[in-house]
Amino acid sequence: MDGTAADHFDVGRFEASRNRLASLAYRLLGSAADAEDAVQDAFLHWQAADRQRIKVPEAWLTKVVTHLCLDRLRSAQSRRERAVGAWLPEPLLDGDPMLGPADTFEQRESVSLAVLTLMERLSPVERAVYLLREAFSHGHAEIAEILDITESASQQHLHRARRRLTAARRRGGEIDPESARGIVEEFLVAASSGRTERLVALLTDDATAISDGAGLTERLLRFDTPQRIAAVARAGLTPTPAKRRLAGGTPAVHYALVNGAPAILFVLGDQVVGAITFDLAHGRIVTVRGIAAPARLVRLGEAWRRHEPDTPLIAQW
Repeated sequence: MDGTAADHFDVGRFEASRNRLASLAYRLLGSAADAEDAVQDAFLHWQAADRQRIKVPEAWLTKVVTHLCLDRLRSAQSRRERAVGAWLPEPLLDGDPMLGPADTFEQRESVSLAVLTLMERLSPVERAVYLLREAFSHGHAEIAEILDITESASQQHLHRARRRLTAARRRGGEIDPESARGIVEEFLVAASSGRTERLVALLTDDATAISDGAGLTERLLRFDTPQRIAAVARAGLTPTPAKRRLAGGTPAVHYALVNGAPAILFVLGDQVVGAITFDLAHGRIVTVRGIAAPARLVRLGEAWRRHEPDTPLIAQW
């Protein structure tokens, strides 16, 4: 095989792993843009390496991407951004290959916005061990090799990660799609028609709402009682001329699945200008996330433009 043919072959080997690497990087970082950067950096490492000496390319690339992501998580800039309360996981439309494997409950849960947020409680190494084990089914010997730690340390990190996530996690089981859609549609109707009592009834007693304030504030906005959440939802989702001017027109409202969870998207033309995602448990809403900062909607919007949407819930909001 001549040099050019070998280069094409090696690029092909990398591309065959790209989606899996991006899925790992996204789970580690919670950001599609950062995940893409990490995978591109891994490609540069791959090109610069003596590839003839790499016996198992997939394992080598997994190790490189994992360490690139850990370096990002440990960076001073990343710690500042995540510490000031302005960080949210970047939402992805279901079907995006970056969401990766979804065959098991653990794999689906590991990419949910709820768990991506909870993983901020873990150290970078705990996060990596947890994801490599739970989402990608690596054994502790493989994880030890990837992270340059002992198998015993890998087991200890996994135990701590599971304990911390279990203590904070709200488990309600997987709700069937039809029921989930019904709850979200009812929330939208109640909010847009000002039915505060019905909104409160749809929320758990300890529900939380989080908004990025469309990127206009440095910190996330948080609301922690059903009554306050209902008031904010009613104020935000009742259409007015002023809100339409702010949105740049009259968006349609669509139901969608985002990171495996029910969501409503506000779509103006072919642009997603806002998203509201919901975490559900036992038939009620646990968490509402309002995301409208354009930087957080880039990849979701790109996926939406390739998507064949259903009939909108509201054709003209």
